[in-house]
Amino acid sequence: MGGESSSIGALVPTVKSELGCNDNAAAGQREQEQEQEQQQPEAMAVEEEVAMTDRDMLCPICMQLIKDAFLTSCGHSFCYMCIVTHLQNKSDCPCCSHFLTPNHLYPNFLLNKLLMKASACQMAKTATPAEQLHKALQQGYEVSVKELDSLLSLLAEKKRTLKQQEAETNMQIMLDFLHCLRNQKLGELNELQTDLQYIKEDINSVERRRIELYRSRDRYLTNVRMLGDDPHAKLSWPSLIEKRGGGVLPCFPGPQSQCHMGSSTSHNWKADEKTPSGSQIIQIKDANSDLDSQQLTQSGLVVARKKRVHAQFNDLQDCYMQRRRSSTRQSQKKDERDRREGYSTGLEDFQTVLSTFTRYSRLRVVAELRHGDLFHSANIVSSIEFDRDDELFATAGVSRRIKVFEFSSVVNEPADVPCPIAEMSTRSKLSCLSWNKYTKNHIASSDYEGIVTVWDVTTHQSVMEYEEHEKRAWSVDFSRTEPSMLVSGSDDCKVKIWCTNQEASVLNIDMKANICSVKYNPGSGIHIVVGSADHHIHYYDLRNTSQPVHIFGGHRKAVSYVKFLSNSELASASTDSTLRLWDVKENIPLRTFKGHTNEKNFVGLAVNSEYIACGSETNEVFVYHKAISKPAAWHKFGSDVQDADEDAGSYFISAVCWKSDSPTMLTANSQGTIKVLLLAE
Repeated sequence: MGGESSSIGALVPTVKSELGCNDNAAAGQREQEQEQEQQQPEAMAVEEEVAMTDRDMLCPICMQLIKDAFLTSCGHSFCYMCIVTHLQNKSDCPCCSHFLTPNHLYPNFLLNKLLMKASACQMAKTATPAEQLHKALQQGYEVSVKELDSLLSLLAEKKRTLKQQEAETNMQIMLDFLHCLRNQKLGELNELQTDLQYIKEDINSVERRRIELYRSRDRYLTNVRMLGDDPHAKLSWPSLIEKRGGGVLPCFPGPQSQCHMGSSTSHNWKADEKTPSGSQIIQIKDANSDLDSQQLTQSGLVVARKKRVHAQFNDLQDCYMQRRRSSTRQSQKKDERDRREGYSTGLEDFQTVLSTFTRYSRLRVVAELRHGDLFHSANIVSSIEFDRDDELFATAGVSRRIKVFEFSSVVNEPADVPCPIAEMSTRSKLSCLSWNKYTKNHIASSDYEGIVTVWDVTTHQSVMEYEEHEKRAWSVDFSRTEPSMLVSGSDDCKVKIWCTNQEASVLNIDMKANICSVKYNPGSGIHIVVGSADHHIHYYDLRNTSQPVHIFGGHRKAVSYVKFLSNSELASASTDSTLRLWDVKENIPLRTFKGHTNEKNFVGLAVNSEYIACGSETNEVFVYHKAISKPAAWHKFGSDVQDADEDAGSYFISAVCWKSDSPTMLTANSQGTIKVLLLAE
């Protein structure tokens, strides 16, 4: 035994006592199973017999249970309506083709009785008890009054029970709904209380900050008063005033403060202090009046900015809460302690948004440039771009010419028509321009024949020409981090990467739809974004172009432009009359901008760190703050002077461009008019 036990491994133990106790039960179960197996063939035979009987009761014409059975002279039974309808067309039996007329039909009373019984049996199997009772009463089943009373009492009790159950069910549903509603409202209340706590903290923070500013101003005024009361300081004032041409020093309110004019000696100073001259009094009055007018102007500006806040209050509220909640979550994760006490990062961010958004309310025309035939369609400016230093800007369009202007000449000499400092002619209409941000005199263009050209503005000659695109090239862009690299997109559904040191493309991306716009990420030489006619934005890593890093969807029509505000913020324009802002790091949509009209044309898109500008098919320029979905300012071309052309409504804005991180922008329309616009209060 010992040897056997050592030759096998450990076994899972079994409960043998239970098996012994259940031997009798298992034997009885086996006997029942055997009986069921014996009964199954018998039951199946009965079912088959019933099925055969049911098939015999089917009408050979309609294959349904016979209704109003009639027997033919040849011995077949049919539904009365089926056989009569058949005999209207033919004179034979459907079963045996024996000659048959309506006179050879006879009622089959026996089969009708059997059919009624079969119908009753079938109803008994399938009908509900209520249907069976209803059928029995209809068939004249005899019931005594006592049985009816008992039946009615049962029905009444059943009705009362059903009503109670239904009421309980309704109450349960109502209770569940109210619980869900309470939980939802409690969540909203908690969120509202949290928001109110944020607002309360921020109000206290802003009040403390404002008090600090007031105290700083008071300290400054106190120092000035002390300087005015110091006799040694007074002696030095006259020479200072003389150097300023006898001007008046500002005077500040005080218990015994006075405004004094300067003189060459302390004796004259004392005399003047006692008896100021008439001219001095006039100068003092003029200074005070200027100060009052400045205060009135400042007060008016504050009122105007407050009106802008109330006009866009809902969007500003959403922006504040979004930034405040986000900063709170980040501070909880990072446990920020280095920031000012009570002054959150979210509040600082929103203060920046509020100040920049309310600062401007309109676009003011600084200069206007008209060139070419004003009423010729070939004057459409498709692209307008500043160079690296914002000293030059270039225009291109369907006129087949690239014109380079000096920005200062256009702004400072508005009376004369500025002449371009450089001009390059092309074989085809131009669609897009892109300045090289490192090599100042290099600019790239794309045209309607699919040719991508790099030009030297100094020599007015082309440096490189790339002719691999098979159809019209809509967009071209130089990389900011790799100055020798550029990207282009075309109607041939191809995105091509070029290098100015090579004659052929270095990379090709095949897509399924036309390419409307391409752009390098300003902080990366390996990431590009593609706006496509498939209504989507494709974000690619050039190290793996087999599939995009992410596809942004939301536009309902073709994406006509894509531009980066920063390394992570991307703006897009579409012919669905919307602009959209995306986060390419988190791969999420941020905001949708509406207000302009764009359904078929390329109307331009320009961005800086805070604002997004675009054109409209109403011949207007719209400017949006990136945190607010409605326009912050707009300007209509032709609004300053009467346009004599009756077809002025057909013009549209065709190109826009910001001067780097400034409130100045260039914009052009399909009439060939170029305007320098400035955001103003």
